[in-house]
Amino acid sequence: MKKLKLLFAVAIAIVLYSCSTVPLTGRSQINLVSDDQVNPAAAASYKQLLSDPKTKVITSGTDAQRVKRIGNQLAVAIEKYLNANGYANQYNFQWEFNLIESPEINAWCMPGGKVAVYSGILPVTQTDAGLATVMGHEIGHAIAKHSAERMSQTMLVQAGGAAVGAATGNKSQITQAIVNQAYGIGGQVALLKYSRNQESEADRLGLTFMAMAGYDPHMAVTFWQRMAAQNKGGSPPEFLSTHPSDATRIANIQNLIPEAMKYYKGR
Repeated sequence: MKKLKLLFAVAIAIVLYSCSTVPLTGRSQINLVSDDQVNPAAAASYKQLLSDPKTKVITSGTDAQRVKRIGNQLAVAIEKYLNANGYANQYNFQWEFNLIESPEINAWCMPGGKVAVYSGILPVTQTDAGLATVMGHEIGHAIAKHSAERMSQTMLVQAGGAAVGAATGNKSQITQAIVNQAYGIGGQVALLKYSRNQESEADRLGLTFMAMAGYDPHMAVTFWQRMAAQNKGGSPPEFLSTHPSDATRIANIQNLIPEAMKYYKGR
């Protein structure tokens, strides 16, 4: 009983010590794994994906240039915001932006700023602002460290105090578990299913990030309306699975536009 109480006390102490705050939204979260554990593993998985013979990375042409240009604009704006608001020491992103040939209507951002856009989503994004909406949203997940947060929640629920001990004592197992759960292995990306609350937070962050980068947040509404049209007559694309309903998401974004417009100065 004494050992159990001690373990419980240690677990509580670690959880309290591991609390952090999401930039811009101010939400408190628990992360039992650090960027030093997550980011190198994510970078290795990203490199493996891009080098996989089955992966067709588009390296030239207008679309590939747009992905890199808009991605870099977002990265510069986000880094400026983080540095100006006391978050500089909490992030060490090594940004990469790549366009992958695939019919999937999808995009994602790994921890550490490793972004992939699938060509199948470009007919839906249509404009630079539409693409900035998608990329800003996915980067929002990484800035909010949703992957590490979900991993931490799973560890606490499934293994209790033992998981907390593992989180602080065995780096290699943690990084392996994160990559396996969130991104898959062998170059096959299995995207983490974020909760609806995390999706809404990524929407809020992404909307503000695109505004910081010079893209009108109002254009996010038209993008999500086009995305909603993809759902008719069948299952939603992977990009929308486990997400808020289309009507709810669009209404929430419309409510968030005034906040994002405070950061919008145009291009």
